[in-house]
Amino acid sequence: MVNQFTINLGFYMLMPYLATHLAGPLGLAGWLVGLILGVRNFSQQGMFLVGGTLADRLGYKPMIIAGLVLRTAGFATLGLVGSVPALIAASAATGLAGALFNPASRACLAMDAGERRVEAFALFNVFYQAGIMLGPLVGMVLTGVGFRVTCLTAAGIFAVLSIVQVRALPARRPDAAGARADGRRESVLSQWRSILSNRRFLLFSLAMIGSYVMSFQVYLALPLEVRRLGGGGTFGTAAVALLFAVSGLSTILGQTRVTAWCKARMEPGRALTRGLLTMGIAFVPLLLATAVPVPGGGIGLWLLAAAPPALSALLLAVGTMIAYPFEMDTIVRLSGDRLVATHYGLYNTICGVGITLGNLLTGVALDAARNAGVSALPWTALSLLGLACAAAVHGLDRTGRLADPAAAARRGAEPATA
Repeated sequence: MVNQFTINLGFYMLMPYLATHLAGPLGLAGWLVGLILGVRNFSQQGMFLVGGTLADRLGYKPMIIAGLVLRTAGFATLGLVGSVPALIAASAATGLAGALFNPASRACLAMDAGERRVEAFALFNVFYQAGIMLGPLVGMVLTGVGFRVTCLTAAGIFAVLSIVQVRALPARRPDAAGARADGRRESVLSQWRSILSNRRFLLFSLAMIGSYVMSFQVYLALPLEVRRLGGGGTFGTAAVALLFAVSGLSTILGQTRVTAWCKARMEPGRALTRGLLTMGIAFVPLLLATAVPVPGGGIGLWLLAAAPPALSALLLAVGTMIAYPFEMDTIVRLSGDRLVATHYGLYNTICGVGITLGNLLTGVALDAARNAGVSALPWTALSLLGLACAAAVHGLDRTGRLADPAAAARRGAEPATA
């Protein structure tokens, strides 16, 4: 938990201000800024499967520490160099670092939590969101002194965390990882083929892509809508900050309570479906707001610009709170407790590609809505996406495809009893 909080603290105190640094003091062209930031995202999303595989073969602790050390070097380099090749290399290193420690940390948590995985991932999300909330605030203060100070401080945080993990993190390695029935080690390609043949896992991964597309709109469509109506001045900045505060604080304060309530009353598949439905409904306030005439100014305009997006952000957070712990637990169940980190790695890659495509389509919908004067288009599409995802997960649950494959096989082999 502390590991993930500190990772997010260090990451988000630097990354929100990197583009401004590259385009401002360094004077790089827009396409170069996009390239450097894109390299980081690509190196992380594209290497998740490799990072998960290494964690399953070499152990979780070595990959977590390797990722922390690599991000220490990457962040320090971002603050000390000005040449484009060095910046690209540093950006790639920070992305690869995430690909190394993310699957390993989640698999490590799943192993340690045992039968309490759902509760563990609920608490994990609290620490995760706390780091996201605090990081930009610390970064804003440090960047006011100088971006190099921000980079070196973030690198120092990762360096200290690396040392702490070397000393304190217990060694965790899945039992008989990659071993075949005859005791020989299974090849990487053979492991990947077995995961790609796991249709239940692949179908679940595809069904959940929409949840990540919807949740990402707190950073894309909702801020754009706030600025479209409220402008980019002080009010617009404050209203966008309100979105992030509503999303993060609601998760920090409510995640464990929501999870406990859902676990006491719902099966995992039903909780996932309810969470996705809530995320789809989250865009209804924005859809309804399009039917309201836009005031010329004053408090009416401010309320229209801030209230529906803030309510949508809250509902998205609630939907994520409902679904996320059960989602993480379902991945472990569908893996059959085998090659868990590799499954997490492939899951992250699939969802990462989906986020990229989904954001592209969302941007197209926002542009089309503005050009055609049909402001309801993107919110209708996102609501329908939520309904489609919920229907897909409900279908998988109803047909038994979200059950533990090994447990289902054991039940099928048991003799019938009176």
